[in-house]
Amino acid sequence: MRWNFILRTNGLLLLLLGLSMTMPLGVSFYYHDQGYRIFTESLAISLLAGTILILVSKNQNFDDYINQKEGMVTVAIAWISVSIFGALPFYLSPDFKFFTDAVFESVSGFTTTGSSVMTDIESATKSLLFWRSMIQWLGGMGIIVLSLAILPFLGVGGIQLYNAEVPSPLPDKLTPRLSDSAKILWIVYGLFTIIQIIFLFAGGMPIYDSICHAFTTMPTGGFSPKNSSIAYYNSAYFDYVIIVFMILAGINFSLHYQLLRGKPLAFWKDTECRFFLGFVLIITLLVTWDVYGSVYTSVKEAFRAASFQVVSIITTTGFASADYELFPGLSHVLLFVCMFVGASAGSTGGGIKCARIIVCFKYCYRELFKILHPKSISQIKINGSIISSEMQRSIMGFIVLYISLYILSSILLASMGMDMMTAFGAVAACIGNIGPGFGTVGPTENFSHLPVLGKWLLAWCMLLGRLEIYTIIILFVPEFWNQ
Repeated sequence: MRWNFILRTNGLLLLLLGLSMTMPLGVSFYYHDQGYRIFTESLAISLLAGTILILVSKNQNFDDYINQKEGMVTVAIAWISVSIFGALPFYLSPDFKFFTDAVFESVSGFTTTGSSVMTDIESATKSLLFWRSMIQWLGGMGIIVLSLAILPFLGVGGIQLYNAEVPSPLPDKLTPRLSDSAKILWIVYGLFTIIQIIFLFAGGMPIYDSICHAFTTMPTGGFSPKNSSIAYYNSAYFDYVIIVFMILAGINFSLHYQLLRGKPLAFWKDTECRFFLGFVLIITLLVTWDVYGSVYTSVKEAFRAASFQVVSIITTTGFASADYELFPGLSHVLLFVCMFVGASAGSTGGGIKCARIIVCFKYCYRELFKILHPKSISQIKINGSIISSEMQRSIMGFIVLYISLYILSSILLASMGMDMMTAFGAVAACIGNIGPGFGTVGPTENFSHLPVLGKWLLAWCMLLGRLEIYTIIILFVPEFWNQ
């Protein structure tokens, strides 16, 4: 294990993190709030820590190939260190009294979860709320992917870093050069963000609010500068604009790239995309039918509320335009299922991912088919490509681990005094990187009342969900360190 490489990479990331704090610092000067001191100190601490790590590991050569083990350790430590140093502005502000709360908010931001401990969001400074939105935008496409895009020398062997941060059941490399692929992803990501800002601002949303919401829509994060989230505006136009961009964020970004290159049927030809869009449509219609008459007297309002909540949860964005806990029981069950299904592989969404769900269904169907035809030979395919036995085992193992860790974490949270609905809802929301859950952490509540150990447990779940379990959990396997 070359710790010099790990330390140097983390040092570079902390330097980038420190430099990114100049943006909320500029916001602070523009709005004349008190955040300039907070961000000046946080910036200085981050730059100092990054510089020290680089100096300590100054003899490390980035031209050397890095193995899978080093890639996983580097990414895991990078996300932990960035989350801790990203918590400095929260901890230094008067809105956060405890370090645990600051780290929870930071981890929730970078992992694009959107769960919050802030009880009065609108009382915070605009610079702090801008930072809160910005870290979701940075974490959405990935801090390692960003580093590969702007630091080309990390591209040598950087595929191990990329795979550790963006583990996908269906790897899809856009170009032969990894750094070029990272740049393309960030260009598409940035382009959609700018377009959404324009649409929101054109509809009458203030420019500051437009930027903050676009910064948290494309990464499917869900932080809002308003206490009541999107419900604050009570605007059908804003709801539908955000719905469209949440759906775009939940689709594999390689398909967006193909679409922009003049392939209009890219979405339709992709099996996972068709499944994702079809699933969203079916669940939306079912929830609309369920809430019409019982909650809403108008079909139009029922469809608007249902579509926003369904899309927000299945893409793991976590915005709220209505209190879905007031919906009937069927809607609760459907929304709970959406928390686990998640968005597409290669998107900024969390959850199990549609590609894995498809493979799981096909795997089960094949096993049933082989009972009837034991001598038959059949292959599982997606988009015409055969899913290897090794990939099938990886996917099935992931699903089993995901559900097992979910159950275990829910039991642990319940043992801390949480009721069953809150425990299961909070863990589902955090390990799926969704944001609001059920019970006392629903769309109109927050996570501030949870015990300290509960907050650390859920922060751990957020990291597990964002790095898709293997990158984190493998560090606790003894054989990993004995190789």
